[in-house]
Formats: sequence, C-alpha cells, structure tokens
Amino acid sequence: MESFFVHESAVIDEGCTIGNGVKIWHFCHIMPKCIIGEGSNIGQNCVIFPNVVLGRNVKVQNNVSIYEGVTCDDDVFLGPSMVFTNVTNPRSGVNRRGQYSKTNVGKGASIGANATIVCGHDIGEYAFIGAGAVVTKSVPAYALVVGNPAKQIGWMSEYGYRLAFDADGHAICAESSQEYRLENKIVKRIK
Repeated sequence: MESFFVHESAVIDEGCTIGNGVKIWHFCHIMPKCIIGEGSNIGQNCVIFPNVVLGRNVKVQNNVSIYEGVTCDDDVFLGPSMVFTNVTNPRSGVNRRGQYSKTNVGKGASIGANATIVCGHDIGEYAFIGAGAVVTKSVPAYALVVGNPAKQIGWMSEYGYRLAFDADGHAICAESSQEYRLENKIVKRIK
C-alpha cells in the first residue's frame, strides 16, 4: 500500500502515480498522468502539468510550475520560483498544444531560485544553475552556470562544491573527497 501526504488544499487529478513518502503541500495542483517518485517533496503553490515525470527524492520548492514536456531525474532540486517554459514562440492567439519542447533535468542537478530554463535545453547530471540565471542552451554534467544569458563559470561536485582542477585535470571535492577528472570539457567522477 502506498503512503504519501497531501495537504487538504491540494488537488491531485486522476491517473497520477504518487510514490511512497511523497509530500504535497498547500495549494498545489497535480494534473493528470503525472508520475512523482518516492520521497519527493512538492512545496506550496506548485502546479505540475499533465504527463510530467519526477524521479525519486525530487525537491520542488514553493511557487514552481513544471510544464508538460519536462522530466526530472532522481535527486533534482528546483529552487523557489524557478521557471520552466515549454513553447519557444508562445502567442495567446495561436494554439500550440502538442508542440511542446522537451527538457530533461539530469540526476542530482540543482536549479537556483528565480532561474529560468528555456525549453528544449537539457540540464546535465549534477549541474548547478545559479539563482536568477536564464538558461538558453543545454548545460553539461557538473557545470556551474550563472547570469543572463547563463554562462558556465566552473564545475561543481556531486556535493555542491566548486571544483578546482589542477594542470592534470584532477580535482577533489572539499566535503566528500570524491575525485573528478576533466578531459575534453567533460567532467567525470572517478572515485
């Protein structure tokens, strides 16, 4: 038997799959055919549109709308009031339903408060999007991006610490002691 918490002011439409341990807070609306993985937390005043898939342990902070076409892998953090889009050329007088661009947020990625993710651009595993950034192109795994438009200024560890690579392309996370290798503009964890 599944067990999850839904605040009395929240609405969950039919056909959703909600995992064990999920918490859905005040004034949320979970639309049809969504999948929310176990242990996820949906903060207050959030809307999750039809067919959205959230992995396990996804943290959605207050005032976030997740539009159709967006998927988030396990352990994603979506900061307060961050924004996804799903149509590249919206017009009120033109119906573009069914023309949604897809965006995937990779495992362990963090998106800061008030950041905007323009649709059709994927966020790599463990990428870190700074608060207020406007992402207009795909972001590689472990990348640290900030600004408008977002520009990469470094690399982040899986624990959320900035990595300092030596001349040989080797770095160690200050908190976890995990080791990373930078080669051809691609970061991989090696230990």
